[in-house]
Amino acid sequence: MQSVLFPLLAVVAGYLIGSLSFAVIVSRLMGLSDPRSYGSGNPGATNVLRSGNKAAAILTLVFDALKGYVPVLLVLKFGAPYGLEEGTAALVGLAAFIGHLWPVFFKFIGGKGVATAAGVLLAINPWLGLAVLGVWIAMAVVFRYSSLASLSAAVAAPLLQMLIWDVGPELPAIALMSLLLVWRHAANIKKLMAGTESKLGQKAAPAATVPAAKSHRHEHSREKREHKSSHKPRQHSK
Repeated sequence: MQSVLFPLLAVVAGYLIGSLSFAVIVSRLMGLSDPRSYGSGNPGATNVLRSGNKAAAILTLVFDALKGYVPVLLVLKFGAPYGLEEGTAALVGLAAFIGHLWPVFFKFIGGKGVATAAGVLLAINPWLGLAVLGVWIAMAVVFRYSSLASLSAAVAAPLLQMLIWDVGPELPAIALMSLLLVWRHAANIKKLMAGTESKLGQKAAPAATVPAAKSHRHEHSREKREHKSSHKPRQHSK
């Protein structure tokens, strides 16, 4: 019974920790707009950066990575007496990643999971995590597209694991995270192909903006009313 119960509890705990959307939490604590209301609408560090607040973006990045890193590390360090091995640690990491994508605390509307996946990889295999992080940084520096860097890192993760390290129980979890990352970036792939994807550090327009055409129509209507008022014939008293 315990051989099933403890792994199940660990996986559920990983999902609940992953469901903490730190992009929303940090933005609320710092008095910023909800990251789901501007830019790409994605509750992640890259979109928080579009608010112009670098500190909020850094905090979001760190905590999103930690929520993938810490649960896996705890299982690896303290799980053996409870029958929690490397396979369970990988499942816990995958659960945290899925929690970020579909957070139970935020109506199942989450981010794309790049930082959380990085945290999971760093805990499972630190060298793999660093190698994938290096791929992300190189692509981001050269091309200035966060989405392209994330897609490249997602493809590299399972390939590097297979080519350099052993094919163990963690590989299916890594491969599934990579597939989900690519799937979550489907809209970004279309924008990249169309040349309309926004670059790193590009500030987003405010969430509540009046469209230019609507504003122009309003201004034209106001001027028209003033014009009629100024030409209205005056009544002369008898």
